[in-house]
Amino acid sequence: MKFCSKCGTILILDPEKKLLVCPKCGAEEQPDSEIVYSRNLEEKDKIVVIGKKERNLRTTPQTKAKCPKCGNTMAYWWMVQTRGIDESATQFYRCTKCGHTWRDYG
Repeated sequence: MKFCSKCGTILILDPEKKLLVCPKCGAEEQPDSEIVYSRNLEEKDKIVVIGKKERNLRTTPQTKAKCPKCGNTMAYWWMVQTRGIDESATQFYRCTKCGHTWRDYG
């Protein structure tokens, strides 16, 4: 990690220029050593709501919630932080009767 000599902000790598660039003041510096930068643009972050093995486990709590698919009034529920840490978690529901899963962004 290297800091900008002008403003003290952490420098980030510009892979095209192969330079360290300050996001605040725009200063550019040569890295102290060779930096290898690789990134696979095809890979995307995946959020696993509930894994395949855990799908049939019924350890999640139940609550009264109407299933939009079958109209059943009971559902399992859990919460996942799917957005930024400064935003509220997303609440997921799974119908106890038909297994339909839906979410509530709150």
